[in-house]
Amino acid sequence: MKTIDLSKSVYEICSMYPEVAEIMKEIGFKNIASPGMLNTAGRFMTIPKGAAMKKIDMGYIKETFAEKGFEINE
Repeated sequence: MKTIDLSKSVYEICSMYPEVAEIMKEIGFKNIASPGMLNTAGRFMTIPKGAAMKKIDMGYIKETFAEKGFEINE
C-alpha cells in the first residue's frame, strides 16, 4: 500500500505519487493539477493546510485516498 505523509508538502507527495494530483483535483483542489500551482504553492502547502483553506473535510480526504489504495500517515 502507498503511504501519504501529511506533514510533507503537496509537491513532495505528488513527486512520489504523480496520481495524487488527479485525486486531489477530484476531491476539490481544482488548481493543484496545474504545473504552475504545484511548483509554487505546492512546495510549501500541505494537504491539511489546503483542506483548511478550501474548507474540505479531512475525513473525506482520508476516505477518498483510502478508496484509491493509499494509507494516510499523520
